[in-house]
Amino acid sequence: MHAKSKVNADSTELAKFERNAHRWWDTQGEFKPLHDINPLRLDYIDRRARLKGKQVLDVGCGGGILAEGMTRKGARVTGIDLGDAALTAARSHATESGLAIEYRNIPVEELAAAQPGSFDVVTCMEMLEHVPDPATAIFACTRVAKPGGHVFFSTINRSPKSFLFAILGAEYVLDMLPKGTHEYARFIRPAELARWARDARLDLVHIAGMSYNFITRSYKLTGDVTVNYLAHAVKG
Repeated sequence: MHAKSKVNADSTELAKFERNAHRWWDTQGEFKPLHDINPLRLDYIDRRARLKGKQVLDVGCGGGILAEGMTRKGARVTGIDLGDAALTAARSHATESGLAIEYRNIPVEELAAAQPGSFDVVTCMEMLEHVPDPATAIFACTRVAKPGGHVFFSTINRSPKSFLFAILGAEYVLDMLPKGTHEYARFIRPAELARWARDARLDLVHIAGMSYNFITRSYKLTGDVTVNYLAHAVKG
């Protein structure tokens, strides 16, 4: 595991996901919310960036749920993560599925320094709230994208409603996620994301909320960004 002092990563946060990495593809297990939300975020990315034929980087790819979806849409996908167990699960499932996806254990900051301007589309989903310095990650995602490239983020707003739904509801009432998955202080307000995007010379062109219906147990896009939200930016 990479040392926290050398990369923009928190070993405690990484360990949370590594612990259950063997269950990445259990659609009823700890990662069920990611499986449930994947069609929504995949459609959002594809509608706005036309994935077919694009060179795509999935930052913080975990076990490859989104990476596989984008590959099936016709993209050439590279997935990067700092979790060895997660990458093992991703590679194994891609092989079983007959999908050609390149997976690498490398920080996005390092890849951006080595291959600036290399990808048509960069996705960084459900990761920013788990790293010590989100602004640095956003800058690296921008750097690795081609001029005019699309950069997508998804994260959780820091609001009373998100504490109620994303932590109390999801982790303690419904057991949708393991307790301690999220820390409220790490959540990111849309205004903060917008400021960091501007600093990285990204044009934030669209933002949408993702709401969860606790009765139907399904997600949909809304105008309410007080809990989960997606952001689409374009590199100038």
